[in-house]
Amino acid sequence: MRPVMSQGRVQSAVINGVVAAASASVSPVVPAAIVGAWLIAILAQGTGNAAFLHHHALIEGGPPLWVAAPLFLVGWQVMIVAMMWPASLASIGSFTAGESLKGHLRPGLASFLGSYALVWTAYGLLAFLGDVALHHVVDATPWLAARPWIIEASVVSVAGAYQFSPLKRRSLAACRHPAGVLPAAGPQRRSSFAMGLDLGAACLGSSWALMLLMFAEGFANVEWMAALTVVMVYETTGRHGQRAASAAGILLLLFGAALLSTGAGAA
Repeated sequence: MRPVMSQGRVQSAVINGVVAAASASVSPVVPAAIVGAWLIAILAQGTGNAAFLHHHALIEGGPPLWVAAPLFLVGWQVMIVAMMWPASLASIGSFTAGESLKGHLRPGLASFLGSYALVWTAYGLLAFLGDVALHHVVDATPWLAARPWIIEASVVSVAGAYQFSPLKRRSLAACRHPAGVLPAAGPQRRSSFAMGLDLGAACLGSSWALMLLMFAEGFANVEWMAALTVVMVYETTGRHGQRAASAAGILLLLFGAALLSTGAGAA
């Protein structure tokens, strides 16, 4: 699953993300972390070290599960900061503005981003453990082991179909209009930790299927990271974000059908 994207386009996508982060009303820590995550991803791929954090390498002949899972989560956190933080900048900015008025931005932001990361960490761990189970199923099923394209096409097709689901639309609307998720004051005002969980849940509902594609491709593919980040950022910030989600769904469904037909023809 490798889109055609030159290194120049990858770097352009990263730069655009940095510009967007710098222009948002957020703490400087946030854009700095985004830039740092992208640099880590680019350097890891360029030096060939990113492959060691790929879930296949960690599962097939890798270290024990209790070691493999934390190693995977290290790379997963880098992907979340690089991909999901830019897509959540409007919400992070809304939270930052409210905390700045109260005069205790740093502890509130740390709690907010920590609980946001907790949601995505739980999802990443579930995906990793699910992949461990899937590897056992494939190893025990020679027919499926001989047709790996079925799994790849299925993941792409599920991601494409989810783009049209009611939950996707509701979650994306919450990410596009964070005031309902992050009330700054009044009786609905909640703790920073609770608001981070709420935002994480909304973003998870909007983007879990797209991030499942990133999970399948692995930390070592900066091109996929850049392409999916552009899609998710435009979904949450672009004028026609909901339409973009539908367009991405159509493209993914067509891609999944192409993978299925190509694999079936080669079998």
